Parts: sequence; C-alpha cells; structure tokens
Amino acid sequence: MFHRVLGLVRPKDTDSELFEITYVKCGDEELERKIEEKIDQLIIWIEKHPNKKISICLSFFEIKNKHTKWFNKPDRVYWEHWYINLQLVNSRTVRTFHLTEQTTKLEEASSKRDALESALREVMFQIIRFANEKSNHVPSVPSSHESVSFPFDITIPSSSDFSFGWSADVFKRMLQTGHPNLLN
Repeated sequence: MFHRVLGLVRPKDTDSELFEITYVKCGDEELERKIEEKIDQLIIWIEKHPNKKISICLSFFEIKNKHTKWFNKPDRVYWEHWYINLQLVNSRTVRTFHLTEQTTKLEEASSKRDALESALREVMFQIIRFANEKSNHVPSVPSSHESVSFPFDITIPSSSDFSFGWSADVFKRMLQTGHPNLLN
C-alpha cells in the first residue's frame, strides 16, 4: 500500500510479530483499519478451511462518473490488480517424550520457519521492485483526494464462499476490468 499512496505520508517502520522482518506502513489509521479488518476476515476463513489454497486480490481503481441520459453513475475503473496466492499448511506438533526426537522436531520446525521467512522477504522485495519499476499505468493524483491511497478493494473468500464460486467471482472481475497494463 505504501507504494500506491497519493501524497505525503508519515512512513512508519513496523516489525513483524512472527519474523525478523521490518516493513513500512503509511501511518494512516483509517487505511490500516481497513487492512486489519480484511486480515481478521482472512484469519476466520483460514480457521474454517485449513490446508486449502487461497487467492487474495488487491485491486486499485479510479472512480469515474458514467453519464447516462437520466443520471450519473459512478463507475470503478480498475488499473492494477495484485493476486496473492497462498497454500495453507496446518503444521502438526507431535508430542514425544524422547528428547532426541523432540530436538529433531524443533530443528525441523525452525528450519521451515527460516525458509518461510526468507521466502516472504524475497516476495516483499519483488513487490517493491515491481511497484517502483512499473508505474506508467498509475493514474495522476486527483487534485482533491480524501484518502491517503488510491481507492482499493481487497478481495478474500468469505466464509460462505466455496473455492469455485470465489474463483469465478475473481475471474468475472478480470473479464469486466480487462487485463491491466502492468502485467504486460
């Protein structure tokens, strides 16, 4: 989100609770609240659907007024989509009384955690590079903007969604908005 802000913000370094990773937030309470709400919804979905694949979509758009004969209809014109695909794996903890086996399990868990942290760090750097390099499709900043960032949607499956139904919704949105120039 930091790379798609509309103006001056007070960046805020944030340390991950799970990993030795520091990232930047925009420092805007309203923006952070919206993101935290979606994270909470995602956690609820994950708890109800363990060991599943999930796709999250972060979409940025402009609001343009569509003029018809009788009234103006605001229309969302999407200009960037970020698809984040996750494979959720439920980690099992095996309790054993044998010290050697327990140490091996802890070492294995630590190794997996380190690999995950490394992969997350690499993905974060890829996103930063991509967002900085590919910006010619980003619309100009509106003269009057009420928010710190461009308008955005974060789409996650709801607890009532089935995998196919949610995927169909994302596919439908892609067809409606077209293929973003960013990915060409």
